[in-house]
Amino acid sequence: MTKRESYEQKTEALLMPVTEELGFETVDVEYVKEGSNYFLRAYIDKPGGITIDDCETVSRRLSDILDAEDFIPEAYVLEVSSPGLTRPLKKEKDFKRSIGKDVDIHTFKPIDKERDFTGELAAYDADTVTIISGDGEEMVIRRDNIAMIRLAFDF
Repeated sequence: MTKRESYEQKTEALLMPVTEELGFETVDVEYVKEGSNYFLRAYIDKPGGITIDDCETVSRRLSDILDAEDFIPEAYVLEVSSPGLTRPLKKEKDFKRSIGKDVDIHTFKPIDKERDFTGELAAYDADTVTIISGDGEEMVIRRDNIAMIRLAFDF
C-alpha cells in the first residue's frame, strides 16, 4: 500500500463516524499533490445535496480528529466538499445506484478506434462494465481499460 492510499484509508475510517452521525455519506477521500502543495480532500453527500454549512461542520470536526491523530507528516490543505454531479464512479455503491442511468466512459486504449462511450449502465462486476448504447447495442468494457466513468449529464 502506498503512502497516499494509507492516508486516504485512515482518513476515510476517521471520517465515516462523523458523516454517519450527521446523516451524510462519505463518498470519497483523496490525498494529492498539486504543484508544491498537498491536498487532503473529503467528498460528502446527502439526499438533497450538501450545503456549505454541512462542509464547514464536517471540516471542523475532521480537522480536530486529524490534528489529534497526526499521522500525515507533510503540511496539507484539508478540503471538504460535495462530489458534484459529474463525480466519477469508484465504489460498489456508486455503480449500484447508477444502474439504469446514462454514463460516460473514457478508456485508456481505443476500442474500435474510439475512446469515449456513452450508454445506460446495464451491469458491472469486478472485471467489466456493460452499457447499452442509444441504438440498443450492448457493449462490455474491461474495467482495467476504463480511465474514467461517471454519470452523463447534458448541460
